[in-house]
Amino acid sequence: MNALTSMQHHHLWADSLTYSELIKCCLARGAVEQARLVHRHVFSDGYQPKTFLINVLLNMYVKFDLLEEARKLFDHMPDKNVVSWTTMIAAFSNANLKDKALHFLILMLRDGVTPNMFTYSSVLRACPGLHNLTQLHCSIIKSGLDSDVFVRSALIDIYSKWGELQNAQLIFNEMVTADLVVWNSIIGAFAQNSEGDEALTLFLGMKRAGFDANHATLTNVLRACTGLALLESGRQVHVHLLKFGQDLILQNALLDMYCKCGSLEDANRAFARMAEKDVISWSTMVIGLAQNGFSREALEVFGKMKTSGIKPNYITMLGVLFACSHAGLVEDGRHYFQSMQKLFGIDPGTEHYGCMVDLLGRAGKLDEAVKLINKMRFKPDAVIWRTLLGACRVHRNTDLGVYAAKQILNLDPNNAGTYVLLSNIYANSQRWDDAEEVRKTMEQKGIKKEPGCSWIEVNKHLHAFIMGDDSHQQMDEIIRELNQYISRLKGLGYVPDTDFILQDLEEGEEKEDSLLHHSEKLAIVFGMMSLTKEKTIRIRKNLRICGDCHIFTKLLAKMENRNIVIRDPIRYHHFQNGLCSCGDYW
Repeated sequence: MNALTSMQHHHLWADSLTYSELIKCCLARGAVEQARLVHRHVFSDGYQPKTFLINVLLNMYVKFDLLEEARKLFDHMPDKNVVSWTTMIAAFSNANLKDKALHFLILMLRDGVTPNMFTYSSVLRACPGLHNLTQLHCSIIKSGLDSDVFVRSALIDIYSKWGELQNAQLIFNEMVTADLVVWNSIIGAFAQNSEGDEALTLFLGMKRAGFDANHATLTNVLRACTGLALLESGRQVHVHLLKFGQDLILQNALLDMYCKCGSLEDANRAFARMAEKDVISWSTMVIGLAQNGFSREALEVFGKMKTSGIKPNYITMLGVLFACSHAGLVEDGRHYFQSMQKLFGIDPGTEHYGCMVDLLGRAGKLDEAVKLINKMRFKPDAVIWRTLLGACRVHRNTDLGVYAAKQILNLDPNNAGTYVLLSNIYANSQRWDDAEEVRKTMEQKGIKKEPGCSWIEVNKHLHAFIMGDDSHQQMDEIIRELNQYISRLKGLGYVPDTDFILQDLEEGEEKEDSLLHHSEKLAIVFGMMSLTKEKTIRIRKNLRICGDCHIFTKLLAKMENRNIVIRDPIRYHHFQNGLCSCGDYW
């Protein structure tokens, strides 16, 4: 920098490339003040640098997150080219200043500067709505840049962000020359929109097209396997990860997949082999153990995390409170909740309060749960009230349950689950007229209860079972097998628990038939028929497992000496030797 002062004293200036290299050094060292000295030098004594060098300075301020200084420099540029405009548009887009990014594109066009592929790729990320996206897409087509790999990839990404998977697929299908970037975008589009089966199909198509998976591909494919709980497919993806060594992002995604597929053996091995663990690694393991019913083990891992020097974050504490909630550890839960701000600087959020309401509700401490809700520093959402409503059903507190249901319906008036729970609470209290009124309201509003659906992977194929749907090609055989199992279980003392029927059915056989056709029972029996005895039967379902299915599965696992894992929206149940990992506390 002394040389710059000397040069300025003698009215000397270097060429633009020299200054550019100097600015790169400032960026590499994070030397903001030295970079500002370079800026002042190149504009000193009336010297006017070329547009190329001003663009380098502009990019420098953007990289230092000094957008105001970048904007001032941009505004004073005598000549702005496509690089200048694109640098600012990309900066605003990355800073989530969507309106400014779009406004600058308009100004750029008015200035007579034609956007290039990088401009459109940047501005697409800032697109705030489908209407703007359609207009941008038309402009891209007119400019002839719609075939560019990066623009096409950005279009797929933004369409998938708005849930427009059909449009994303059309853009992908129009691709003349295949490219890994675009393959990754379309696979990611389906994986991130809970369309894991299509994401995996595309992944197979990508491999057949001769492309090798990279980090982005494998991250998206693991997400797809995680969403569908496809353990065997996830294990095959694991093989692809080996060539990337100890890549932390991929290792964390793999760990998450194993936890959410209910394979704690694989998860523990993957966690133990990790050369490096960050807060995501530890949090994933804490949450994974808690959700799979191993709450005390989750708290042990949390203790090791603190010992390792890794500071817990917002998500970690959710896992800790979840573990306490699902093991009935009321005192531990209170301690962690009350001390998380003091010990770790984490302010409790809505989700943490939800875990505490769940913890207190499960333990039957409904009055304390209500007091906690009333003390919240923000308005409780429908999830918190729904948690309280579930606890009211378990502990048969009708009045509080009705109050909680009304709060939910004020926030989410079309939630079918709330109506069903409320009807069931009334029925349990023999308030038949009230229960009937709830069902009539549902009919009048056209609200229907979501049918139970369960999925099982057999020989790399996903089989779905929906209550009331007999379209599966082996359904007759499955029903026969199920009837035989139930007959044998009844001989051992199993009695279908019709308290868990949420429909208005007559007592006796009709209620038992309804229980018989619960989707998880059908999926389990299909798994018993299709998988060898040493293989674990793994089920994923869309609704919370009912008490009768829980009893049925425990007894069946013991009678047939099988390991069965059921993943519902709340947690995982590992059935073995007549026991469940949840300890019947769920």
